[in-house]
Amino acid sequence: MKNYTEYTIEQAQNLLAIDSPSGYTKEVSAYLMKTYREMGYDPQLTAKGGVLVKIADGAAPENQDPCCGPILLMAHVDTLGAMVSQITPDGRLKLTPLGGMNPNNAEAENCRIITRNQEVYTGTFQLCNASIHVNKEYSEKKRSWQDMEVILDELVSTKEDVKALGIRTGDIVCFDPRTVVTPSGFIKSRFLDDKLSTAILLGYAKYMREETVVPRRSIYHHITVFEEVGHGGCASIPEGITELLSVDMGCIGEGLECTECQVSICSKDSRGPYHYDVVSALIDAADRAGADYAVDVYPYYGSDADAALEAGIDARHGLIGPGVYASHGYERSHKKGIENTLKLLQAYLG
Repeated sequence: MKNYTEYTIEQAQNLLAIDSPSGYTKEVSAYLMKTYREMGYDPQLTAKGGVLVKIADGAAPENQDPCCGPILLMAHVDTLGAMVSQITPDGRLKLTPLGGMNPNNAEAENCRIITRNQEVYTGTFQLCNASIHVNKEYSEKKRSWQDMEVILDELVSTKEDVKALGIRTGDIVCFDPRTVVTPSGFIKSRFLDDKLSTAILLGYAKYMREETVVPRRSIYHHITVFEEVGHGGCASIPEGITELLSVDMGCIGEGLECTECQVSICSKDSRGPYHYDVVSALIDAADRAGADYAVDVYPYYGSDADAALEAGIDARHGLIGPGVYASHGYERSHKKGIENTLKLLQAYLG
């Protein structure tokens, strides 16, 4: 799978370079549509703006038990971000988060403000009164959305100056991903959740096309665009789907076994257990493939598969993904995590 790992890393870099916080994903969806078409697939743009594509027809009849029925692989390409909630009298921008963006992790980060007429301005997200030589309470001050602001890289000093640029309440704010791939194989970036796994699905689609693999069941991809706000996987599920497999980030942290070099198999998240038979089959496939993996319980997590079940979809569900450290911050994974995730997908889907 080495060639597909390198392709996956390349695609991850391409995706990470396209701003796509929840609610502003049209450019990254257009890129995905183009990429799937170039591989010979026929992707469809959903009404919500996601990308749905059939990857393969299965060899087994689809009227058998659920383990042989059509499967939908789900990843999401929307990311954390923010929106302008107020322009202050002195020409600064107050923000409201999109998804679980934590202001502690965004302090002093460069950002882009995208106006409704598609003008792009830059700025920096800072603590109010950000100079240590002036602010005696700098170290003690809580980093909250109310106590932080965007300083625009424009000569503005009033609310009217900012509005004259075309910036308004409701404009999207995108944070710099700062993507780095090290010679030792680490991938460091904001928003590896979930652009890394979206790239993994592109790598798997390329493998399926180039190796002319005929799986035992039909396979679909759904790249969703509202996962970070909870309803990405609630719609656009093809008829007849019997299994949902979210390919998202694997959690790393205290009390968990997963590392950045492994593929994580989630047995339970904050919304409840994943389907017992699916988790068991994923473990069996990982063992057969020789994939380095960990089975973990995620304490604060929800996936597109969870959202689909909450919307009333009658299907089995599972969750896997490469280990990602510092989730919702400046995240890090390793190419071995990609390799092991691809190995698991290859073995599990046949």
